[in-house]
Amino acid sequence: MSNRLEGKNIIVTAAGQGIGKATAIAFHSEGANVTATDLNDKTLAELNKEYPKIKVHTLDSTDNNAILEFIKDIDKVDVLFNAVGFVHHGTILDCEEKDWNFSFDVNIKAMYFMCKAILPLMVRQKIGSIINVSSCVSSLKGFPNRFVYGTTKAAVIGLTKSIAADFVKQNIRCNSIAPGTVFSPSWQDRVNQSPDPVQTKKDFIARQPMGRLGTAEEIAAMAIYLASDESTFTTGNTFSVDGGVSI
Repeated sequence: MSNRLEGKNIIVTAAGQGIGKATAIAFHSEGANVTATDLNDKTLAELNKEYPKIKVHTLDSTDNNAILEFIKDIDKVDVLFNAVGFVHHGTILDCEEKDWNFSFDVNIKAMYFMCKAILPLMVRQKIGSIINVSSCVSSLKGFPNRFVYGTTKAAVIGLTKSIAADFVKQNIRCNSIAPGTVFSPSWQDRVNQSPDPVQTKKDFIARQPMGRLGTAEEIAAMAIYLASDESTFTTGNTFSVDGGVSI
């Protein structure tokens, strides 16, 4: 532990598993005071049991009223890490209006709600860092059967750049991370639910130029940099951590 984030108050969404969990743990290991939120209270309880000093709070990031209630007793937030996301499979012809609405609610509206709620605290502090999880499947690259997912993740990049431009004078930074395919429980679920899990896994790996999946910890490593004072001259950028997919 190098204490790169010592004393920083950080909120992490979707912290129950995958990238969110790995990042919450990484922030904690670097000395931050971490509040981990997730809709799944069971996975949060498991995280808290393993890391008792990480505060946990059950929170639906798509519920603005719940978010506003959550932040009532919060005085200071140095870093907000938005990791909530959902992957819809299919082309535009497979995307019904309900799929479109659900994907936008989870992948972009949740970030809008969280950013809007936390930004006033950062403005008052005159400092802050917001980190949003986008994807290499976005405005960076088109992928087959990821129509609405890619659309929402492109919107995350737009949201990130807009916030960065609007609040740069207030010393508030906003950046996004664009992961490639990362080994996670949600990825494993998608593989297992496919008609041929063995072939699906091979296909996922085959499209990665490095010949392997990423790890949640590799995404967390980039998040540490963006949360730390090492990146104080960095804002409005999207950092690809994708094993070469977007080359």
